[in-house]
Amino acid sequence: MADVISDDGKHSAKDNLNIGFNEGDQAYIIVSAAMVMIMVPGIAFLYSGLARRKSALSLIWVVMMSYSVIVFQWYFWGYSLALSPTATNGYIGNLDKFGLKGVLGDQSPGSPLVSELLYSFYQMQFLGVTAALVIGAVAERGRVIPAMVFTFIWATLVYCPLACWTWGANGWAFKYGVLDYAGGGPVEIGSGMSALAYSWVLGRRNEKMMLNFRPHNISLITLGTILLFFGWLGFNGGSAFGANLRATMACWNSALTAMFAAITWCILDYRLAKKWSLVGWCSGTISGLVAATPASGVITPWASVILGITAGVACNFGTKIKFMIKIDDALDVFAEHAIGGIVGLIFNALFGADYIIGLDGVNMELKAGWINHNWKQLYIQVAFIVACCAYTFVVSALIAKAIDMIPGLHLRASSEAELLGMDDDQHGEFAYDYVEVRRDYLAWTPAEREPKADGAVIIPQHGIEGHQALLESTRQNTPTPQGSAPATPPEKTV
Repeated sequence: MADVISDDGKHSAKDNLNIGFNEGDQAYIIVSAAMVMIMVPGIAFLYSGLARRKSALSLIWVVMMSYSVIVFQWYFWGYSLALSPTATNGYIGNLDKFGLKGVLGDQSPGSPLVSELLYSFYQMQFLGVTAALVIGAVAERGRVIPAMVFTFIWATLVYCPLACWTWGANGWAFKYGVLDYAGGGPVEIGSGMSALAYSWVLGRRNEKMMLNFRPHNISLITLGTILLFFGWLGFNGGSAFGANLRATMACWNSALTAMFAAITWCILDYRLAKKWSLVGWCSGTISGLVAATPASGVITPWASVILGITAGVACNFGTKIKFMIKIDDALDVFAEHAIGGIVGLIFNALFGADYIIGLDGVNMELKAGWINHNWKQLYIQVAFIVACCAYTFVVSALIAKAIDMIPGLHLRASSEAELLGMDDDQHGEFAYDYVEVRRDYLAWTPAEREPKADGAVIIPQHGIEGHQALLESTRQNTPTPQGSAPATPPEKTV
């Protein structure tokens, strides 16, 4: 019975709980939630394209399955632990909304413009995207079931507290005055630092297998980036929680930041390779969108241009950090998301403006950053950044290590499995059918300056001796695979 009675005592079978909410605002946030959900397959395609083809399908699987885990976790207790309006400790919620109990037509704890039922659904998509970003840390060497166990526990012990700090009515960061519009702390720092911690516990990929490594499918990377860009307009625009001017400004700022970051990244790559990289454009676009996440509803458009350039530079050079600290963050989640989120949060202190925040018609007369002479905002933002980074990395690493020590839940696949690829080892399915048919998919032929003459025979040269030896061993010692035709057909018996 409690599920059909809202907290103010109204019964959904007798009272119209829709009264008090603007239908246009409600429709806009429902559509924004669907747009954010599209980011999950966008991440899957992006990660798949960035990896090698022998693990391309596995990355799609872990991203999509992580979303399945998150839908259950958020319904079960995630929403209550993150954003229960009755929680008072400032660090994590309570179980008052366990199983969405009583989550109906009350005003949401995030905004009076939308219902709590809609708010909880919209916020679930944020966690889904964050978990999808984190799980890219398993790339090319991680087992998938332990990764799903990690996802559930991580969402409970890392994301829910971060969301409570930032957006909870009594969250310590919210009451402290932190400006984080759409998730620079919970989403961007949360994903970047968690992926770095998981990669650290998981260990580096086998170095001899990384010869001539490049993203295997740039078309997939571009498709994933475009889906992310589309979804991010719902991510940042919808965080105004209404079809209002602040939502429109957030979309404008997101586009400006993304495109100036893309231009910057391409120029930085060109100075080294003297080529115009599409992967560089995609990377720059994502770094700009990341930086816009905490800032797009807070700073001015001209500041968004500066933010795009700054984020492009910071994230581009940030990709070198993993080599310095010797952590194999295979998909650069830390460089793109943690660093981009930090830059965006700092820009809120420098360029946050009350006349941008007030465009939603709700947060009026709120002092923002240095534009409003609110000088203390900088150390508030820095304190929040330090807290998010430290808590996320330490707790994520502890969760990953604890799971890794449980028998049967070791995070990492064997060296043989890594050599064959996660698609073969973990799934028995392949993104490309010729990977299964043609087992020497690591064969490669060095490029030459002059084109081959007509009729010239090209002999593939294997760059990885271990793989070639494995092939020979397989041919000599492995029985005929199940389902394949035997060498000599058996005689027909009656």
